[in-house]
Order: sequence, then C-alpha cells, then structure tokens
Amino acid sequence: MRQRVNITSKNAHLHFYFEKLNSEKVLTSFNCHINEYNYYLFQDAIRSLKDHIAKTWLLCEHKTGNIAGYMALIMDSIKLSLSEKELHNLDYPFKTIPAMKIAKLAVDLNFSEKYKGIGTFLIDSAMGIATDCNDDYCAARFLTVDADIEHDEGVLAFYQKNGFIPNAELYNKNRKTISMRKDIYQ
Repeated sequence: MRQRVNITSKNAHLHFYFEKLNSEKVLTSFNCHINEYNYYLFQDAIRSLKDHIAKTWLLCEHKTGNIAGYMALIMDSIKLSLSEKELHNLDYPFKTIPAMKIAKLAVDLNFSEKYKGIGTFLIDSAMGIATDCNDDYCAARFLTVDADIEHDEGVLAFYQKNGFIPNAELYNKNRKTISMRKDIYQ
C-alpha cells in the first residue's frame, strides 16, 4: 500500500483547491461512509444554497478535479453557561454568543485512503472563513459543530483533537449528536 500524503495548511494548495458549490457545478462521484452525507451533497446542497440555508465548499483535487471533501457552513449561536463564558473570558450579560457552524463535513473514502488530514484541513479552512467574516462582515466568536455520533463514534475524538469542546448547555446523553465549540480567538 502506498503511503498517504499528509495534508496541512502549508501544502494543501499543492494538491487541492476550494470551489463554492453553485447550480452550474456538475458533481462528480463522491462517497463517504455516511449515506446521509452523500445524499446531502447530491440532493440537498444546491437547494440549501438557493434557500440561503447553507453554503457548501468543495475541496477538489488539482490532478483530477474530483471532490475530495466538502463542508457546509451556516451562521449559528450557542448558549453558554456562566462557567463556560468565564472559560472564554466573556463577561457579557447574555447567554447566547454568535458563531459559525460546520453543518456538514465529509471526506471521500478514496481520498481518505490517499491523503491524511483532509478533515483537519477542512476545519482549519472553516476557521479561516470565520476569521475573514469577522474581519469584514459580522462577528462570530466560535466555530461550532454537532458531532454526529450516530453515524461515526470516532467523530467526537476527531473534533476534540481539533480543539473543539462539548457545550455543557446543550449536552444530552440521548442525542444523536454532541454540540461542540472551538473558540476562534484562543
């Protein structure tokens, strides 16, 4: 088996480029291990874009033009407990704090065999988009995600490895997802 290429923010541009999904884009094959995420890309992503619900970013390989992964981003807000706000030095009287959310994040199985770190690179890219948004348009203190533990038990560890922590205000043992946040500025 060939050794996987490690993708980082420093070398990703050599292998990949980002493209915003639009109605003109012809989607090529994409298959991650979660059918719901495949379905989203091929059936719901364009509708979500047209309805201003989510903007989907495609990570495409230079060599083939094929989709290696994607992320759908939306605006969000999260409720933080007093102790959670203290953790982030947020001395404000309101509980709800603005955020940008990764609504979907998926990596094609073939590309995950060829490359290592695509998911982390997608998260880093979402952080960059959130920072750019903060610089030029509107405020978001956190990057959030609902870690889909129903379809992938390892996803919680993946997001924790990438600096996310569970949101105590939204934690429920019976949920199929775990609400998590990453402070854009810490």
